[in-house]
Amino acid sequence: MKALTQTNFNFPGQKSVYHGKVRDVYDINDDLLVMVATDRISAFDVILPKGIPFKGQVLNQIAAKFLDATSDIVPNWKLATPDPMVTVGIKCEGFRVEMIIRGYLTGSAWREYQKGCRELCGVKLPEGMKENQKFPTPIITPTTKADAGHDENISKEEIIAQGIVSKEDYELMEKYTYALFERGSEMAAQKGLILVDTKYEFGKKDGKVYLIDEIHTPDSSRYFYAEGYQEKFEKGEPQKQLSKEFVRQWLIDHDFMGQAGQTVPEMTDEYVASVSDRYIELYEGIVGEKFCKAEQNEDLATRIEKNVTEYLKSK
Repeated sequence: MKALTQTNFNFPGQKSVYHGKVRDVYDINDDLLVMVATDRISAFDVILPKGIPFKGQVLNQIAAKFLDATSDIVPNWKLATPDPMVTVGIKCEGFRVEMIIRGYLTGSAWREYQKGCRELCGVKLPEGMKENQKFPTPIITPTTKADAGHDENISKEEIIAQGIVSKEDYELMEKYTYALFERGSEMAAQKGLILVDTKYEFGKKDGKVYLIDEIHTPDSSRYFYAEGYQEKFEKGEPQKQLSKEFVRQWLIDHDFMGQAGQTVPEMTDEYVASVSDRYIELYEGIVGEKFCKAEQNEDLATRIEKNVTEYLKSK
């Protein structure tokens, strides 16, 4: 199995390229973005040394399906998916915040709660909550969007006061975030899943706010299996998850949390193959369809370059 961990394309009209943790984003004439979902995998803000075959295809195709399924709620950037690992869309000026919405007390929020924190990003948390407990209503806990290093928690009030986002734009993003989470939760429930938490990113073009990047993928979201949730919660047992939390947990079990002096554990071929299988399982669980592996007869980069170039020339 092949994995695409680096790209260096030169598409028609290309102005620049940004290499993110997982995605490589190509600017076409300051008008379109070609977003390549590579097979890189990151955890604790660190890119792990080996790629995961089919991971890029899984994430790109899940995001495309959810962008299409929520386009009635908020306009989004997607125009086409000319390759299984690529989305082409409208270039927007991204807001410098990520809208994280949580339906349940888990993950980093639970870790903070355990330390005695009762306010997260300006949101007051009820006393006496347990791990994986559902919030009375979903809460939004935004973070600043960092180019490098860790994103930082921030409150709505600080975002507006610092002029990071205008009050009008922030409140629209907030409205969209609640509506998207409600739709995502409904769609998850149809597959026997609980959408636990997720993040959305927004941008602006010609005065209009758009949903950008990926949505409801296992890299940006956490899902629980609905069956057994209540029983596990009452017993204080870990929930069965459908997210990349299993990768984070593997790293934690091997004494790695992205801190100075820590070394990424060895990723054997068997481990990489097992992560690939888990991502395909994630796709099938979240989308409710069989995953069709894209042809790998030719070099992945060659295939992508050909498909994207043909699309751009047709525009």
